Amino acid sequence: MNFYGLDIAPWIEPLAQFVFWYPFFMALFWIAGALLFSLTREKEEELDLNEREWPLISILIPCYNEEETIAETIEYLDRLTYPNFEIIAVNDGSRDKTGDILVGLADEYERLRVIDCHENRGKANALHMAAHAARSEYLLCVDSDAFLSEEAPYYLVRHFLNRGERVGAVTGNPRIRNRDTLLSRMQLVEYSSIIGSIKRTQRVMGKIMTVSGVIVMFRKKALLSVGLWDRDMITEDIAVSWKLQKNFWDIRYEPRALCWMLVPESISGIWKQRVRWSQGGQEVVLRHFDIFKDWRQRRIWPVYIEQVISVLWAYAWLIVTVYLFATADTWQDMLIWFTYNSFALVLVSHVQLIISLWNDARYDKVFKYYVWAAWYPVIYWMLNTFVVIAATPKAIRARVKGGYATWSSPDRGTRRSSL
Repeated sequence: MNFYGLDIAPWIEPLAQFVFWYPFFMALFWIAGALLFSLTREKEEELDLNEREWPLISILIPCYNEEETIAETIEYLDRLTYPNFEIIAVNDGSRDKTGDILVGLADEYERLRVIDCHENRGKANALHMAAHAARSEYLLCVDSDAFLSEEAPYYLVRHFLNRGERVGAVTGNPRIRNRDTLLSRMQLVEYSSIIGSIKRTQRVMGKIMTVSGVIVMFRKKALLSVGLWDRDMITEDIAVSWKLQKNFWDIRYEPRALCWMLVPESISGIWKQRVRWSQGGQEVVLRHFDIFKDWRQRRIWPVYIEQVISVLWAYAWLIVTVYLFATADTWQDMLIWFTYNSFALVLVSHVQLIISLWNDARYDKVFKYYVWAAWYPVIYWMLNTFVVIAATPKAIRARVKGGYATWSSPDRGTRRSSL
């Protein structure tokens, strides 16, 4: 088979091997890392709420078109038992009633201060303003649909107090609130088997790809030392994670700091969210390729390389699949290839899932959603392939264009089942 005069047939076999073995190997890698983290770092002593005088923390909430969730979130945060905190909410030029709602809530809640902006300049810009207004050295950033567990602020701030001055950020453990639909339950499986395992493994390695924007606490001094968040990056959480780690600030993962959030319940909502995530990851790759010039950055090299290989895998999968469809003599040839590869990958994915659910079951009743794992591996890998391909030109254009990376209101789902 020729493509613009180039015979690609000799390349198909090595590409097909790469398409199979890369996710297979990485699943085993995430399994090993998650187990190691769980066995060595999730058996620490129980939290003693009276062990010390807890410092002031500032909870920062950037908002854009959040009229349906923000009042509930502020009410929930105000009830936290943490003894010393303030809430700073920023309305970033919302087109709905978010600004009016926040102004009204400021009269109702003594801890709440509101910054009301009339132009959408992006989440990173909103966090900039909130950080400058914050009175605390410890900034807890949450999304406008976030319900923090009672213990989350304690677990997060304790890392800064006990682990040394080089701790620049601590990311928490996002959990899903809405669980009534097929799509939300599949994402619940994903957050346990992929995101949780990756965070645990990368923390064992010493560097992580990104903090979770929905729940992360920063040391203000660390943020100021790297110029705060990048206003021109579509995913401010990924971008600031790399800036901190390149400047030798440590980022930690605290799975006991739980945060309950809403996830998209429509295909279009998931698509937009994942394209945005992938674009942000690729923007970071384009911006920080210079890490290989500095030997001191060697601990973050594996994270960078894994991100690049993940993008290449998506294109390799597409090339191999299209080639096989175009050249297969019979449908049986196609089915044999897909059946063998799918069986092996689904098998190792389910082993990873079982271990991940075991890790998270101590925090969340997730084992009962195991049945939804049957749908998960195929959907995840196929969706991820097309997401990466769609995000690549967006990332390149964004790096060329520059300017403020504005945001749109995400799909928060429509149902909120009880936990």
